[in-house]
Amino acid sequence: MKFKLPAHDVLTRRALLGRSARGLGGIALASLLGKGALATAAANEGAAASDRWTGVVQPLHFVPKAKRVIWLYMAGGMSHLETFDYKPQLAEMHGQPMPESITAGQQIAQLQGAKLNCFGPQHEFKRYGSSGQQISSIFPHIGEKIADQMCLIRSLHTEAINHDPAHTFMNTGSMIAGRPAAGSWLNYGLGAETEDLPGFVVMVSTGKFGQKQPIAARQWHSGFLPSRFQGVEFRSVGDPVLYVSSPAGVDKSRQRDVVDAVARLNALERDVVDDPEIATRISQYEMAFRMQSSVPELMDIKDEPQSILDLYGTQGGDGTFASNCLLARRLAERGVRFIQLYHRDWDHHGSVKEHSAGSAAEVDQATAALVTDLKQRGLLDDTLIVFGSEFGRTPMAQGNGRDHHIAGFTMWLAGGGVRGGMSYGGTDEFGYRAVDKPVAVHDLHATILHQLGIDHQRQTYRFQGRDFRLTDVAGNVLTDLLA
Repeated sequence: MKFKLPAHDVLTRRALLGRSARGLGGIALASLLGKGALATAAANEGAAASDRWTGVVQPLHFVPKAKRVIWLYMAGGMSHLETFDYKPQLAEMHGQPMPESITAGQQIAQLQGAKLNCFGPQHEFKRYGSSGQQISSIFPHIGEKIADQMCLIRSLHTEAINHDPAHTFMNTGSMIAGRPAAGSWLNYGLGAETEDLPGFVVMVSTGKFGQKQPIAARQWHSGFLPSRFQGVEFRSVGDPVLYVSSPAGVDKSRQRDVVDAVARLNALERDVVDDPEIATRISQYEMAFRMQSSVPELMDIKDEPQSILDLYGTQGGDGTFASNCLLARRLAERGVRFIQLYHRDWDHHGSVKEHSAGSAAEVDQATAALVTDLKQRGLLDDTLIVFGSEFGRTPMAQGNGRDHHIAGFTMWLAGGGVRGGMSYGGTDEFGYRAVDKPVAVHDLHATILHQLGIDHQRQTYRFQGRDFRLTDVAGNVLTDLLA
């Protein structure tokens, strides 16, 4: 009769070799360096293991200016020329041929080979605030209420000219699907401030004007990082998280028994195969259990005064961008690290004048309200707001709309240690190319990480023999726009 080890005592060949190698290495190191050096090496190895398993950078590389990020993502490609980048020369040349010196050899999407005529800004621009920020009149709330908190970056450029790869590049720093999202990198680097909610939450709203490009869940995926760092989508209408409620007839104590039993079974499996994803499975069961209480409390806005509901322009629970902005503030108060709100309504290949005004009306009041509300609660100083799209729109006409454009567009930041009431960089006189202080997407990511205390060059994760980072092999912190 053959002797068989109990299942929980089984050790895989890979685990055996790995643990044996570490043990022998430790003995050799002790003999060469002595106990003091070995203790230091062990501490460093433990810290590295902690980084890999819990995702906490200790200590932070810089003194952080922000604790969290709220990214207001205008999905579809918001036209910078109708919103934040006024070009009087383009207005003067409306309907005339675009100079070939501007477009020759440039990557153009659907207008490739077409006759390229200038298409002037379709809305009036005004100067707002004591800083005199020049902003389109279709954003009266943003202009009148928060212009002096905004840092307009008018010189963004990106690499992907179609929506899906452009979303992927803006979110992960790569057009290759499968890389971790920025929110996952932050969660991995900083850990969560809350045990009752995910550290990375996504909400999606849909407007009534532009074409509705899909937003794939891989835009908030953790990629090769442990999957507990991925974003969790909260639905804006109905149950925010599917299946998080207990089944009918199952009370909290019985649910606790199930969670504990599953955790014990998963722990046995983890001890056998030494797989970090099993630790994720255990932690996510625990998170789901805690969310059975925390999520209903989050969504219940009856404690919000009418003045706040009026400020945002919502009664909540209707799936609008305004409702999601209010929830974003509540998530920020509860310690969620990275909150991303997608608004799908900015793909304006036609009727850009009417549709940009309509899309702006859907987000204007709530965006200003969110910044105002955070400021009056003392949260804006340590909350970094990001507002923008995956790319901009061409200064050439596509009928009465605009095509995709990657060579120059605008995003803005507020709070989180960023200088308010300023503009940074700029495009040429046609709004075509970023020419003054060009800003790459990697620079944006590097700056976001910096404000949360992370050196983008030092936060890496080894995968398939290579050290990866959010900014790949590029990125510069935009120090000129930091307070």
